[in-house]
Amino acid sequence: MRDAQIHPTAIVDHAAEIGGGTIIGPYCIIEAGVVLGANCWLQHHVTLCGPMRAGARNKFYAYCSIGQQTQDLKYEGEPTYLEIGDENSFREFVTVNRSTSAEGKTRVGSFGNFLAYSHIGHDCVVGDAVIFSNNGTLAGHVQIGDHAIMGGLTAVHQFCRIGRFAITGGCSKIVQDVPPFMIADGNPAEIRGVNLVGLERNGFAPESVKWIKEAFRLIYRSKLNTRQAVEAVRNDLPGNAEITQILDFIEKSERGIIR
Repeated sequence: MRDAQIHPTAIVDHAAEIGGGTIIGPYCIIEAGVVLGANCWLQHHVTLCGPMRAGARNKFYAYCSIGQQTQDLKYEGEPTYLEIGDENSFREFVTVNRSTSAEGKTRVGSFGNFLAYSHIGHDCVVGDAVIFSNNGTLAGHVQIGDHAIMGGLTAVHQFCRIGRFAITGGCSKIVQDVPPFMIADGNPAEIRGVNLVGLERNGFAPESVKWIKEAFRLIYRSKLNTRQAVEAVRNDLPGNAEITQILDFIEKSERGIIR
């Protein structure tokens, strides 16, 4: 705990490891098994439960509760795990649960922005540079790709996946997989189009966007079923990185993709 600033009202277990330069505000509770990297910031009334490990420069705002045990009824009380990268922002009342079993792990990447009341369930895998708007909620075993954006009050069913650079509209109900680069919206959600604004903001080349739009047309605006559309994309479009990602994502889907 060398060089950490800990408010006298905070309760920090001696078995916790606190990185240098970390600031722990009033009435925070840090349990045994918590490992925090350097220069983290805890505002006040933050609860961190172990075993969990978080990297450097993470920000935890008031009343967030990170690393609580899974809410899965199968949980039998053994140590389970949460791993968080660097430079995330967990806003007020955000909750992140550890895995259900010791063999698994809930994982959150780096540079994420998790707005108030959002929730990450047990055994989820969340990529880098994501944004969860207020009340974005993941059930267990959900996978979220890098740079994905969840609209406010989006609810994602267990074992679903949201691909890279995909976005969901507010109040969406996600019960199947959302392929990379797509917009999903509705209850239940449908694919509405390509996330053109997100692709532009992230510097995708116009040629790449052109082929993503063509893949969308074949999968969602033709009369082909999913299997036929995948074959058409493979045969008719160039095998660039974006098209390959879309095809790989669809072919690995276990719940099927949103149509």
